[in-house]
Amino acid sequence: MIEPITVPKAELHCHIEGAAPPTLVRSLAEQHGVDVSGVLDGNGKYIWSDFTTFLKAYDVASSVFKTPADYSLLSEAYFRMLAAEGAIYGEIFVSPDHAQAAGLSYRSYVEGLASGIERAKLDTAIEGRMIAIGVRHFGSASVERVVKEVIGNPHPMVTGFGLAGDERSGHPANFAKAFRMASEAGLGTTAHAGEFGGPDSVIAALEFLRVKRLGHGVRAIEDKELVKRLADEDIVLEVCPGSNISLGVYTHMRFHPVNMLRREGVKVTLNSDDPPFFGTTLGKEYASVSETFGWKAEDQIEITRTAIEAAFCDKATKTRLLVRLDSALQNPGTS
Repeated sequence: MIEPITVPKAELHCHIEGAAPPTLVRSLAEQHGVDVSGVLDGNGKYIWSDFTTFLKAYDVASSVFKTPADYSLLSEAYFRMLAAEGAIYGEIFVSPDHAQAAGLSYRSYVEGLASGIERAKLDTAIEGRMIAIGVRHFGSASVERVVKEVIGNPHPMVTGFGLAGDERSGHPANFAKAFRMASEAGLGTTAHAGEFGGPDSVIAALEFLRVKRLGHGVRAIEDKELVKRLADEDIVLEVCPGSNISLGVYTHMRFHPVNMLRREGVKVTLNSDDPPFFGTTLGKEYASVSETFGWKAEDQIEITRTAIEAAFCDKATKTRLLVRLDSALQNPGTS
């Protein structure tokens, strides 16, 4: 079996502010005079105990990023780390609302992130794209404002639009207009559903937002008809097992439904969500799921193939990535 580190990987679900390495957060906090002592312990780990304190720690850590150069450092650090684990492609969720809170324009925020991704690509050949997200608990007007900003300031690396935030707040019907605008502008669309919300939240996202990808989506397992629908309609789930376990959606990896969903024909991918907050990385996700469910290298490569095929990137990039993946399959031990 190929060791997980050498299997080419791809990630579709990672919040870039939530991927901030604690060392970078501490360094920028000192530079900008931000107090992060309440959310970082002496060992350089984030301090939180439940979903509410996680969100607080996330917001405090995010507040140290003030300039395009800060965001450039963040995206470069993350994509270099991904590449070091064998990833050939990554998509990050970017939050125009966080940019606004930092006093940055959407354009300068995206340009900062893009320059970091480009620097990482020069050295490692990793490809990266961005998915701008609206926050559902900010309401439909806020989410529509984000879509308009994205459409009005096109950037070649911003290729998708998504919905994040508290799943229990705001029915997907409220965001149908925003998603229609995003689709008409040629953006790929995805929405968080079926993480804290049950199968109903997944059904509502499919019905009202017309997405072909779902962030998480794992609680669909509670509805047999829905599982069949996901398989029949080729809906891709951006599954984040480590995140689900850290946040208490499931108690242990062996109880996580990722393997059952896959056996039922649902297309699944593996992702890290907010990696340092949950003590994980993309490499750890591939390794822990494979170890728990006995996935071989071929299974892991199939997961990566699913991610690349569902990626929000152009056809030429997708083809290049699939060629890299196929060459790894033919030459085990290389990526």
